[in-house]
Amino acid sequence: MVTVQQHENIVQSSLEADVEYELVMELSEKDTLYEKKKKLLEVKGSDLEGKVIVKSNGGVTLNSVLEEMLQRARIIHSDEVDLYFGWSDAFRPVGFCSQRNELESLYSIFSLVDKSKSNDQQVKPKVFQDLRNATLDLIHKFGNNINEDVKVLSSPNLEKEKCLLQWGENNGVKSRLAVAYVEGAGRGAIASEDLEVGDIALEIPSSVIISEDLVHKTSMYSVLEKVEGISSETMLLLWSMKEKHDINSKFKIYFDSLPETFNTGLSFGIDAIMALEGTLLLEEIVQAKEHLRSQYDDLVPSLCNNYPDIFPPELYTWEEFLWACELWYSNSMKIMYSDGKLKTCLVPIAGFLNHSISPHIMHYGRVDSTTNSLKFPLVRPCKAGDQCYLTYGNLSSSHLITFYGFLPKGDNPYDVIPLDFDLSEADNTEDTCHTCNWSTHMVRATWLSNNHGTFHYGLPSSLLAHLREARGLFLQSNIDTQENLEIELEILEDLLSTFDAMLQNLGETNPPVRENCDWDVKLALESVPIVASSGFDLLEHTQLTGVFKRHLSFE
Repeated sequence: MVTVQQHENIVQSSLEADVEYELVMELSEKDTLYEKKKKLLEVKGSDLEGKVIVKSNGGVTLNSVLEEMLQRARIIHSDEVDLYFGWSDAFRPVGFCSQRNELESLYSIFSLVDKSKSNDQQVKPKVFQDLRNATLDLIHKFGNNINEDVKVLSSPNLEKEKCLLQWGENNGVKSRLAVAYVEGAGRGAIASEDLEVGDIALEIPSSVIISEDLVHKTSMYSVLEKVEGISSETMLLLWSMKEKHDINSKFKIYFDSLPETFNTGLSFGIDAIMALEGTLLLEEIVQAKEHLRSQYDDLVPSLCNNYPDIFPPELYTWEEFLWACELWYSNSMKIMYSDGKLKTCLVPIAGFLNHSISPHIMHYGRVDSTTNSLKFPLVRPCKAGDQCYLTYGNLSSSHLITFYGFLPKGDNPYDVIPLDFDLSEADNTEDTCHTCNWSTHMVRATWLSNNHGTFHYGLPSSLLAHLREARGLFLQSNIDTQENLEIELEILEDLLSTFDAMLQNLGETNPPVRENCDWDVKLALESVPIVASSGFDLLEHTQLTGVFKRHLSFE
């Protein structure tokens, strides 16, 4: 987890215009990528303690200060995919990497400056307001470049959704969102008014959040706690299968608002399965369903046989179990409570928020200890009538299809393909690039890399460095000798062979999507160009082989 802290240090001088303020953007040592980020910060010349100096006179230095903060924030808020594809080349500037990373970085700066301005009761210098406004302008500009063509459909029946919103209001939920049916997305949350950065779109009291605590209060808990190895998530599955039928349940209106079917990849029929033949998505769906079926067979029949009063067989069929699994897979959230416990929960009303790779809401997983509620603040503006998006996490398209039942719009940066090269490891030397210490390598299914410079070919720098080191070629600057050019050609030929072998298994990479077919077949056919086989169909054969053949001809 990344921690961003702030404190102030005033350096007095004879002139007020020379006052300096110190902002701290700290990289947490608990970050699982701490060592990689620390090394990258060192190479980029960033202060390891995270200190950024802001002068009260601001002036021409304001933009440079903001750029310095943004470069550091991009590294701090990067995940493994960002690091691998974005800045593994030590000589490249820390520029835009992904929409998620950029939004996270800009919002962290905005929050930091905002806190700096309000921590002191006295009014801070104008430079803080200027820095805040400059950051806000960047967020607005970034948001304006995100193309979102949202078509709200007129629905004759939103009574169940309206009842849930009213139930939420009666139970202390504060919402600035409405519910509508959106073309291509089903139900969605629509901003009922213009929302600005930092505004709370939704606030939900912990008293209406469904967590494992509810199971502990039921008669089934005394039975389930004796089942060896059972998880709290499985207990919640079993609880929800029964609770949805309880007319006296506190959450009856919530369960009534849920769809009869969730239409995820777990519910794909035989025709959809056949459409996915030869793809990794098919393998993922089959493995997931086999796991769930095994879990059901090992647990549920014995509970129904031994405790029919607590687990009525008619409520605990395989179909009901699969429905409950899809509910929890597609709607649950990891919530950190004020006591430090992380729980898997269902959050009524929040389930209307759809996923985007460029969301409006990114920080929502912690209960506010002061208000004992879950808040959903915006990291970028959302105009009235626009769909307000959440992030479900850094998930691949195949995962979203299998467990959520949709394909994200735009290029998903998490459609990555791991590569396994059977190469002997080269001995480490001091000349080895510090960013080449990756245990696994990958390419993107949606695109390769933004670096198309000489000897880069649009491939990740860490991947190329690994392949070169395996052949004793440690410095890119040494490639242009005749001997090393021959080594480089061998590397490219090996890569071309590897990718060609993957592409041969794809079959038709762009199958026609039939208009008059069931939802699952249509979704399967739409997904094939993204997740087929190893995903390399998105690179397209002509693009992929063309890149290498052009470079293979430079001899």
